Amino acid sequence: MLFGRKKIEGIAKRTLNMIMESAKDSHPREFAAGLREIDGVISELVLVPGTISGNRSALLRLHNLPIDYSLVGVVHSHPSPNVRPSRNDINLFGKFGRVHVIVGFPYNEDSWRAYDWKGDEIELEVID
Repeated sequence: MLFGRKKIEGIAKRTLNMIMESAKDSHPREFAAGLREIDGVISELVLVPGTISGNRSALLRLHNLPIDYSLVGVVHSHPSPNVRPSRNDINLFGKFGRVHVIVGFPYNEDSWRAYDWKGDEIELEVID
């Protein structure tokens, strides 16, 4: 997938596993973090200071993110199996980043989707 001049090849399997474990640990509250791309692969989570996790939403304080052009988007969990973005999610997508991941309960390899900044689903390859 091509975003601007950088090509995002996919997401590292270990990073996706870390996302799932973080979502499980936060359940039933939402988990949220930034996504960092390294050499075309989403490879790291960036915890955002001041993030508030609740049962219905997570509030990311985007102004607390570092100025870092390797940050390509955000990830957050839904405590239900629904991984479709809400209106609020799409508003967030449009404010920051190009790639966004939503993971849903039960937080496994089949319960996540990736979206672009408009909220359209995109394909992200899981890379070992």
